[in-house]
Amino acid sequence: MTLSLFDQFESPTFMGIPLIMLALALPWLLFPAPAHRWLNSRVLALQGWFISNFTSQIFSPLNQAGHKWALLLSALMIFLLTLNTLGLLPYTFTPTTQLALNMALAVPLWLATVILGLRHQITHALAHFLPEGTPTPLIPVLIIIETISLFIRPLALGVRLTANLTAGHLLIHLVSSAAFVLLPLMPTVAFLTALLLFMLTLLEIAVALIQAYVFVLLLSLYLQENV
Repeated sequence: MTLSLFDQFESPTFMGIPLIMLALALPWLLFPAPAHRWLNSRVLALQGWFISNFTSQIFSPLNQAGHKWALLLSALMIFLLTLNTLGLLPYTFTPTTQLALNMALAVPLWLATVILGLRHQITHALAHFLPEGTPTPLIPVLIIIETISLFIRPLALGVRLTANLTAGHLLIHLVSSAAFVLLPLMPTVAFLTALLLFMLTLLEIAVALIQAYVFVLLLSLYLQENV
């Protein structure tokens, strides 16, 4: 039973070839390319409106140097949104349920913000390890705690995204299985279970959107500390 529950998170293969790269490339094929016209289509207008509002909200606290990350973080936001929502469709694979993929996204971006801070304002970056006015006996302890909290950030980014999506998929799988089993035995209970499944699906859609936003928001906060 445990294996069948977690089989849905295994990377699909075709003739021994992993298809995770195809799953990662699919979202970029769904977005329309800008057209050379006076008026854009409704999809392009909605896409432009979303990107404009997202960048203005995320990058308003940042200075001019942080605005160079707008293209990267906006593309990452759309990428995660698409992967998370497409993974809710039946018979699909969600790459963001793989911890390795999420860590491959989190670690380089987090490391880039840290290197950026050490390169441009090393004094300010090192000041985070020891707040001003710290008692002398607490200095070694605080340095160790702040160092651990710094290096745990990419792990928290990857694990948060993986755990939330995995838990939601498991709940949907369990509730849908219960509704299918109860249908011939207790139709009323099966109907209530199906109603619960519908509400859980709506909640999981919200979680997929929110987790993509939180991932990018935390990266922007790490960037704000270092620019």
